[in-house]
This record gives sequence, C-alpha cells and structure tokens, in this order.
Amino acid sequence: MNEIHLLIGGERRRATDGASFERRNPLDHGVATRAPAATAADAVAAVEAAAAAFPAWAATGPGERRALLMKAAHALEARAEAFTAAMAAETGASAIWAGFNVHLAAGMLLEAAALTTRIEGSILPSDVPGSVAMAVRQPAGVVLGIAPWNAPVILGVRAIATPLACGNTVVLKGSELCPATHGLIIEALQDAGLPAGVVNFVTNAPADAGAVVEAMVAHPALRRVNFTGSTHVGRLIAQTCARYLKPAVLELGGKAPFVVLDDADLDAAVAAATFGAFANSGQICMSTERIVVDAAVADDFVARLAARARALPLGDPRKGPVVLGSVVDQRTVERCNALIDDALAKGATLVCGGKADSTLMPATLLDHVSAQMRIYHEETFAPVKAIVRVQGTEAAIACANDNPFGLAAAVFGRDLARAWQVAGRIQSGICHINGPTVHDEAQMPFGGVKDSGWGRFGGQAGIEAFTELRWITLQTSPRHYPF
Repeated sequence: MNEIHLLIGGERRRATDGASFERRNPLDHGVATRAPAATAADAVAAVEAAAAAFPAWAATGPGERRALLMKAAHALEARAEAFTAAMAAETGASAIWAGFNVHLAAGMLLEAAALTTRIEGSILPSDVPGSVAMAVRQPAGVVLGIAPWNAPVILGVRAIATPLACGNTVVLKGSELCPATHGLIIEALQDAGLPAGVVNFVTNAPADAGAVVEAMVAHPALRRVNFTGSTHVGRLIAQTCARYLKPAVLELGGKAPFVVLDDADLDAAVAAATFGAFANSGQICMSTERIVVDAAVADDFVARLAARARALPLGDPRKGPVVLGSVVDQRTVERCNALIDDALAKGATLVCGGKADSTLMPATLLDHVSAQMRIYHEETFAPVKAIVRVQGTEAAIACANDNPFGLAAAVFGRDLARAWQVAGRIQSGICHINGPTVHDEAQMPFGGVKDSGWGRFGGQAGIEAFTELRWITLQTSPRHYPF
C-alpha cells in the first residue's frame, strides 16, 4: 500500500484534522493508497505557500528555471518502475500505458524547459510622439492544476509544467483515484531542487472536492485554473471560476470520430483505429469513440478491425504484460453493458467482445450503429466502440459533427486534398489525417471546441494561457497635453 502526504511550502504534511481516504484497486478491491483528506484550510495554506514563493520564482532567470525543469524530467524518468506499479495498483493500467505516460510527461517537462526563453513581447506602433509602446508577457501568479486519473502522469505534468516555465507557482490537486501516482510527480519535482512553495500538492476525499476547489479558486492570490476531466465536472469548475473571475483552461470529454473514406488505405486505417480505440482500454479523452466508415469499404474494414481487436491481450496488469488492463471501476462496466444492450435491442450487430462481468473488459465492436442508439451519442470511455456506416463523404462529415463534443478526430483517405477538406469541416480542436485520434506532442496546441472545453495547452498556446499580457509605455520625449 502507498501512503502519501500533502506538500505545502516544501513540507510534507498530513491533513489538518488527520483524516485520510483510501483508493482501492479496481480488480481485487485491496487498498492501493491511503492519502490525506485535505480540508479547505489545507487547500488555502497551499495557495498561500505558492503565493509566498511567487515573487522569487517569477524573478528567477530563464536559464535557472530551464535547468530545474530538465532535472525534473530526468527525475521523473528515473521513477518509471514506481509509476508503473502505482498506476496498476490504483487504476488497473497496463505497463505499456504507464511507460508511455512517463515518456511523454518527461518530454513535456523538457519542452517546458525550452519555453523559458520563448516568453516574448513586442514593440507596438503608437500615435503618441516619443512613446515606446510594448506588449509584455509576465507570470500570472499562483496556478491551480486539477489533473485526472486516466493519463495521470501526462496530465499531471501538463497541469503544472508550462505554468512553472512561465514563472508561476503552482498547486496540483491530485485525483482521488490515483493520489500516489500524482504524488510521484511531486517527488520528482522536489528531487530536482525546486524551491519550497513553488510546487504544492493537495489530495482530498471525493466528497470534499467541491469545497477544496472553491476554497482555492476564491483565494485572491490564485490567478489561473486548468482542469482536465469530464464535461460535467468541467461545467462546475467553470461556474466556480466565473463567480471569482478566474481565467480557466478546460480540456473535457470527447467522442472522437474516426472517418474512413472510400479510398482509405485499410491496413493503415485498421492499425490506427485499433490503437486509438483500445489504448488504455479506451480511457483517453482522445480515444476513438465512433468509427464512421464509408459503406463501400465497410465490410472489408470491419472484418480486418475485428481480427485485430480479438487478438488484443486482456488481463491483470500486475501479473504480466497486457494491452487491455482493468477499467477504472465497476460503474464503467455497468454503464457500458447497458449501452451494449440498448444498441443490440435497436438493431446493432455485435462483431466481437461483449458484456463484461468484471473490470477486465474485452475489446468490443458494435456495427450498424445508428443515431437512435445511446452509444452513438454517449462517451463510453471504455473499450466498447461504435461503427457507423455512411454513404459518401457528405454523410461522413455530417456524422462526425453530429455530437456535442469536439476534441480529437481522424480522417483516412488516399486523396489527400479531399481528406484535408474533410478535416477542415470537422468540428474539433484536433484532427489527424491518416493518423490515430490518440496523439499528443508537448509543443502542440492541445484542446477542444464545443462541449470539449476551451483554451489550449502546449507550446506558444500554453505561454499565452499562463501569462498576463500587459501594455507598458515609455515616454522618451516631452508630451503635449490638451490642458
């Protein structure tokens, strides 16, 4: 069992009242982690510690910030085995997924290190004689990062790396479902030598999440919030931020369409769909959720995809290498079983997989899915995928957009001009032509449209999200006034 602590102002602490909560393994229900159940007072203390550390960190030169973030990347990689064990224990994730998390998260820290010298301003033309007008980017202040459980290392690091590079101090609120995994990120940053209070860490019992978050958002020193998670919770956070006029970056749910046009390279499309649909058992915000395939190639495509899906290894990730580990909880199983029943009752065909009786869910494909079925509209966030057959390009585009979400998408076709045009008409923040829906690089502008949130992480977009743009003028000659 992992036992972790809060980190406030460089000190490891228990919750003020000594309370804790347990995270249990989704397969055998044994206690995976015991973590502090922070109070609102603990959360405020974390913000105040970050606020106290902010002036010195904001004044730290870019070279020093860069060196510390590079050290943090190496310290993170050195914990790869610990991350793998923690993710298997807390969320049932496979070793493949854990390794990918650590690799990409280390890259995010290195990219953040590179950003320290890319925080740029500009000289603006002024109508006032002798006035030098400048647009200057400066650190915003204390940033709250709220990270989820499904890609815990990637998204935990993303919540804090660019803010740190920009000269902000941070509080990371760990997920109730993987507090030890998020705690390992904090340990890596501490090992790198970040000054006390620059990074703070809070965990809370599930029932206390609202009060803990509001206490931090309400604090005058807190200047930015970023959240990755469900659209439902994202709306609540957006409402809280609006009450206190705190800018937020929200990366929320998805229902990513994977469009297969009639001239697609089917082998390439099948490989990408297999990866995009079933990586981490489909529990990724970018996961392929709706496979929209032209009827002209549908039979061949579905047959090939089913063969790949049936062959994916499924099992307890603590006992050996698998592709499909456990999903996060039994509620996921019950929800997906209901989606399968609903689809089959309304005319869908079960191609492979099917209902599960434990959190070890097989790769499942439902063909001939229509808009009358719940699975056409609802995010499964599991290895249960819908195949929708369409007639022609216009129908494919209409189907891809027939959803309130808009995070990731993919289009497969050999006619690149047509595929480009299709991608341009899909309503999503991200679209990959002849690539999987699941793809991320630290320097890219990452985020969605519609109910998938607002704002962007990554690269220059991340700098814009986590700095204040100020207009500063310098008068270099006498100025004339009308009175």
